[in-house]
Amino acid sequence: MTGFSDQAWQHTANLQQAILAHPFNEELAAGTLAKDRFQFYLAQDARYLIGFGRALAVAAARAPEPDDVAFFAGAAREAVVVERALHEGYFERFGLGEADLAAIETSPTCLAYTSFLLATAQSDGYPELLAALLPCFWIYQYVGSDILRRLPDGADNPYRAWIDTYADEDFEAAVRTCRDAVDRAAASADEATRARMLAAFTRACEYEWLFWDSAYRQEPWPTAAFR
Repeated sequence: MTGFSDQAWQHTANLQQAILAHPFNEELAAGTLAKDRFQFYLAQDARYLIGFGRALAVAAARAPEPDDVAFFAGAAREAVVVERALHEGYFERFGLGEADLAAIETSPTCLAYTSFLLATAQSDGYPELLAALLPCFWIYQYVGSDILRRLPDGADNPYRAWIDTYADEDFEAAVRTCRDAVDRAAASADEATRARMLAAFTRACEYEWLFWDSAYRQEPWPTAAFR
């Protein structure tokens, strides 16, 4: 019998394929993604990672096993410190200063995704929280690895640093560790909890698609004209 994470991935297979096929990721893979779209994505992702890091810290505090405490605490630090360094490198490369970042408003989707994770961290159990956190790890590794496999040898892609970060073997190992924690939590959970875990995993996958779509559209607040 496959573990919960395999079952959840199969349950969301159509979403995973839609993420790979989204124009944002297709154009990122080809190196043709417009600079302003990637800048918008970077600004949103930098803000998302703060909320993601906070939710990871809650997972660390609730983890029953010392190894899981260490993993989730380390992942929280990576989200806030290491991935921000990747962003800052791109900010510099694309000439995106603090004033430029401040001018990019947090999108409705970014706010909704981070709010979902933080609400899950505050209101739901440890198993549901892990299920909500897993897609951010796993889908990025899935997308990065898929793009890297399709890149021609020696291809000059302006987004290669992003691709390499998420196709990296160390990141793949982190995904396996997170999946293992999720599977162990599901194995000791009752059927109702596993159903809530699947719902949380699915919703996070939906937000992953929405996040890239919002970046591609440079999603505005539709109510901005009424302010």
